[in-house]
Amino acid sequence: MNMAWSNQSMVTEFILRGLSGSSELQMFYFLFFSVVYAATVLGNLLIVLTIVLEPRLHSPMYFLLGNLSFIDMSLASFATPKMIADFLSEHKVISFEGCITQIFFLHLLGGAEIVLLISMSFDRYVAICKPLHYLVIMSRRMCIGLVILSWIVGIFHALSQLAFTVNLPFCGPNEVDSFFCDLPLVIKLACVDTYILGVFMISTSGMIALVCFILLVISYTIILVTVRQRSSGGSSKALSTCSAHFTVVTLFFGPCIFIYVWPFTNFPIDKVLSVFYTIFTPLLNPVIYTLRNKDVKQSMRKLSSHVFKSRKTDQIP
Repeated sequence: MNMAWSNQSMVTEFILRGLSGSSELQMFYFLFFSVVYAATVLGNLLIVLTIVLEPRLHSPMYFLLGNLSFIDMSLASFATPKMIADFLSEHKVISFEGCITQIFFLHLLGGAEIVLLISMSFDRYVAICKPLHYLVIMSRRMCIGLVILSWIVGIFHALSQLAFTVNLPFCGPNEVDSFFCDLPLVIKLACVDTYILGVFMISTSGMIALVCFILLVISYTIILVTVRQRSSGGSSKALSTCSAHFTVVTLFFGPCIFIYVWPFTNFPIDKVLSVFYTIFTPLLNPVIYTLRNKDVKQSMRKLSSHVFKSRKTDQIP
């Protein structure tokens, strides 16, 4: 059976249809997404550097936030640079190996981000519901362990998705109706019935995302109830932090659930959602966390003033 499949596997590259076939829109998209991508990378990089360089941000919450920014920066980079370059080329082609690599990194980073978002909700739960035991439970070892776990889960999740995809026979159609290789779209092009593989994908990607989202909603509801019961001074700050976290969770999980729970249907909005969770969500995360967090904003101002002061002293003869 495998021999027959390997003889049939004629496809060595895929054609990406991109966001639009309109040549008039290509230049606009090129400029727009170049600006968005640059803002995403610089915004997340600024958060990572601020957390690393500012001693008062060396706490479990900001350690996890720094890692989330690193994942977001990577998530925005696995496909966006190629998409931007493709706006300037007529033939949007990606090799079979390149396509598989994109699928791998999408699920690696997506899986890692899911675990990290759960870890961040656990951190907020401990901070608000068990404040006296916070530093004991959220120790340095625990935080590092949670980050390592997120990457391990991401790797295993990505490998589980690719285990069946790599050996599929692609012998005919090779046009992917998106700007990157996404698993639901690629397996549709295989020369065999992929219904069982689609069901597997729903059970792994779709249902995991849905279950994790429900668990996160429950955990933030518990936190919200606890905050309401305690009318202390820190409750508004805790509420602001949790609402920021919950906004990010909704923005990330919403599109993922929609795309992976219904992989057999092709909705026109799928492309928009793909753009949203691979490009806009990584951009919105730093905006949501920095604009609603006084500590991060103050630390950024402090660092920028240090940089400008050092530049002025360097210029003085």
